[in-house]
Amino acid sequence: MVFTGLQAQDHSHVSARPIHFPDLDNYLTLSTDLHIHSVFSDGYVWPTIRVQEALMDGLDAIAITEHLEYQPHSADIPHPDRNRAYNLALNEAKDHDLLIIKGSEITRGAPVGHNNAVFIQDANPLLQDEAEDAFKEARKQGAFIFWNHPAWTAQNSQGNPVLSAFQKKRIQSDELHGIEVVNFGAFAEESLALALDQNLTILATSDVHGLIEWDYSNKGLQRPVTLVFAKEKSLAAIHEALMEGRTVAAYNDLLIGRKSYLEPLLLKSVRIEGAHYMPNTEIVELTITNQTSSDLLLENKSAFTFYESSPVFVLKAHDSKVLKVKTLERLSAFDLTFEALGAFYAPKSHPVLTWRVNVDD
Repeated sequence: MVFTGLQAQDHSHVSARPIHFPDLDNYLTLSTDLHIHSVFSDGYVWPTIRVQEALMDGLDAIAITEHLEYQPHSADIPHPDRNRAYNLALNEAKDHDLLIIKGSEITRGAPVGHNNAVFIQDANPLLQDEAEDAFKEARKQGAFIFWNHPAWTAQNSQGNPVLSAFQKKRIQSDELHGIEVVNFGAFAEESLALALDQNLTILATSDVHGLIEWDYSNKGLQRPVTLVFAKEKSLAAIHEALMEGRTVAAYNDLLIGRKSYLEPLLLKSVRIEGAHYMPNTEIVELTITNQTSSDLLLENKSAFTFYESSPVFVLKAHDSKVLKVKTLERLSAFDLTFEALGAFYAPKSHPVLTWRVNVDD
């Protein structure tokens, strides 16, 4: 039987606003989400959907991190193998340029809390009666281990992370390497302070349980991601970068990371071009462009003020703005300095960055 008038379905994976950030001089900038769930723990979608969502968002790598101890759908989806979600996702991604990282979530009440172990070899041995044994097994497998949503009120009613003796021991034993400063859209400055104080890798994750479309996109939000500065696009390179702390947490107009990575990223994120003097004036007109998928909130800290523009403005994602700079005299070059108000290298601390502007004759 031949059907006419039907068109083949388009199975390409595209998004109106894929997540994108520029590479640094010595590293690739890889977008990753290392904390997501499917029906194989307490999520609501099949693992293949997680792969398709990641492709639509332009991600480079994901880790489906099912709760080891919490399996609310097991009556309907029995799965004694805790690697099942990973295997399904890996098969779905085999023809695409998306890396699938094997991981699991170690789930306990306070003070242990929830923790992800990624780059594991086998999730099943991590299912241990004692939390300490689960961490030891994860580290034995070469995992990168991080503390999930430490500011979650279910673990502390004040909404602040508490570094207990358990976490201190894990850090000392090389069994805790990172901490989420953004989880499901919430940025905790106290978690950032902990990351800096304890030398933990800074992370942002979606912790998505429903569809990305439901939890983020339909609300006008991007999924939180960890930008990993890797030597190449490979599992080994991502693992190495995470262990070395080469990350920036990104969520909508927020960028959070150590100065050594945040500032180079921001410098690469802004392009200034086309500078020329307006006729019969000492005012330079130029175009400033945001080369990322995040809005940037900038405040002028230059020696010069602007003509017909506020000193504080939003530079929209992948958009440009014309600025008119009052240099007071004709210059061949000058500096433009901005404070990036949506970027944090420490609590309440924003990078101040300078771009050299060359004026066309």
